[in-house]
Amino acid sequence: MSIELTASAAQRIQTQIAKRGKGYGLRIGVKKSGCSGYAYVLDYADAPGADDAVFDAHGAKVVVAKEHLSFLDGLTLDFQREGLNEAFKFRNPNVTGECGCGESFAVG
Repeated sequence: MSIELTASAAQRIQTQIAKRGKGYGLRIGVKKSGCSGYAYVLDYADAPGADDAVFDAHGAKVVVAKEHLSFLDGLTLDFQREGLNEAFKFRNPNVTGECGCGESFAVG
């Protein structure tokens, strides 16, 4: 199982945790949502739990509940700025389809 972080994503995670004043890393998960089935969920992780996997890259940590790993295995998390917009971008090899608005995805 693997989750990759680009240097840009790792820097953004570190910046956000520093602004918050505490935190262990970024928690990534999925929830049932939208017209295609699932949506990504992001939150701060103050500590990993017993049922969590931790991935470390470029000095930043990502925490994933083991029950979500099958949806996220092989994911590359990037952070991009495009004009005035900035956001995390998910490149997930498990995705078999996305809804038209880009808010949800399906896995096969």
